[in-house]
Amino acid sequence: MPPALVPGVLIALLGTIVTVALDTVLLWWAALIIGVVLAFAAVILVDRRMPHVRRAGAAGTKEEGTALHNTLVVPTALVLSVVSGLLLAWFLDLSLIEPVAAALGALVGSAAAFLLHRRLSAMLALSFAAVFAAGIIAIAVTALVLFFSGIAPGATFARMIEYGSRPNSLVQIINDGTTYYLAAVAVAIGFKMKLFNIGVDGQYRLAALMAAAVGGWLVLPPVLSQIVIILVAVAVGGAWAGIAGYLKVTRGVSEVISTIMLNAIATGITAYLLNTDRLAVEISTNNIGTPPLPEGSWVPGIPALFLGSEREIFGLVFLAIAVGIGYAVMLNRTRFGFELRATGQSQSAAEASGVNVKKMVFLSMLFSGMVAGLVGMPQLLGSSHFYALDFPTGIGFIGIAIALLGRNHPVGIAFAAVFWAFLNQAAGILPFDGIPQEIAVIAQATIVLTVVVVYEVVHRWGRRYQQQQIGKELGTTVAEPAEATVPAGTASDSGDATGDDTPGNDRGGEAK
Repeated sequence: MPPALVPGVLIALLGTIVTVALDTVLLWWAALIIGVVLAFAAVILVDRRMPHVRRAGAAGTKEEGTALHNTLVVPTALVLSVVSGLLLAWFLDLSLIEPVAAALGALVGSAAAFLLHRRLSAMLALSFAAVFAAGIIAIAVTALVLFFSGIAPGATFARMIEYGSRPNSLVQIINDGTTYYLAAVAVAIGFKMKLFNIGVDGQYRLAALMAAAVGGWLVLPPVLSQIVIILVAVAVGGAWAGIAGYLKVTRGVSEVISTIMLNAIATGITAYLLNTDRLAVEISTNNIGTPPLPEGSWVPGIPALFLGSEREIFGLVFLAIAVGIGYAVMLNRTRFGFELRATGQSQSAAEASGVNVKKMVFLSMLFSGMVAGLVGMPQLLGSSHFYALDFPTGIGFIGIAIALLGRNHPVGIAFAAVFWAFLNQAAGILPFDGIPQEIAVIAQATIVLTVVVVYEVVHRWGRRYQQQQIGKELGTTVAEPAEATVPAGTASDSGDATGDDTPGNDRGGEAK
């Protein structure tokens, strides 16, 4: 084990042991909070007494000891450590006994305390602070709307949390979050190029229809059948988005206008093909759809007994995870990803560096559409098994909001997708209590707006602060060699006292 990890292991064990001991006399969540806080305090003491590599910010600035680090980074690291431990313990408590869940939560929270105190940068802490502030504002606005509507905000929020945390609700949240995540990643690929792909909705609906039609009429062995259906969806989604990319690079047509029009055309094509005289068959008295997929084409679900639910999680949740990992690797570990980000930042600079901007625009729209083609696959292969009139719609537009909320980051999008799905599911109980279900829509819209605004304000302030820190460090770096090379009592020192403006005297004045 590397020597640097030894303190981390000991601190994680300390937090776990304290939590287990206090769990016998306190509520599990109180014991866990105390254990993680003590572990975090131990991290601070160890870091003060043991030499270690100093943290460097995104621009290479030293952060320990600065006002921003002490007032923001340290509290943020503490809060994230406690929250991560609590969430994991709560999740594990659904399938494990309480003492074991609390102990594992404390172990993870204490380990997170060690890592976050050493690794959390000021800019990342600012991002978390922006999201937290936006959440507070959104809750406050929603509470005001409820209050002036004559509805008790506290009781409403408690009811939503209680219903949204039920086992069956958790399964639905994961399933909805899977499709939302795929849609948001498709949008985020375009956003990275400063392209606004509004056509995800039409791309995934047309792709799902064609994939369902091929899978229903073409009988293939298991595995091969699923692969063919997914490839058809990817090809159709990419081709439909590629039209907008082609128009953009050859005719200069705005992708916003072209994708909106393509959405309308996709709706018309879907309505035309989904007819009993063409691709559809009668599913029920009031519903028609493509021929049902053979059972060998289905993707088995994941039993959710560990959540206490008899329902199943979409098996293609692993496809969404693979897409997220691929998106992160492509963005940060490939030349294409570098050129994608560079072109998005400045097309003129990228073109001057030898990047084929038109090619990048076209490929970005193409890849965005290919991912969009996957959006309907979890529902098609995991639940409905045919494309019918009641197939979910509007997911593409939800993906735009989630991509904005997650700041186009693969991990941020995942949290945003789960949060969005939670609000949708939790609001389902409100009509039974005489409360308008649109409360969730108000909360969703408010939090997206506040996250975009607050994050931008905080991000700009953080950049200015970072530039000031870089300026201070550059000033110190320049001054120290000058001070060392000009001994006290030399001619330039005396010249500075008499007001001489020789170059050597200028250096002496700067050093002082």
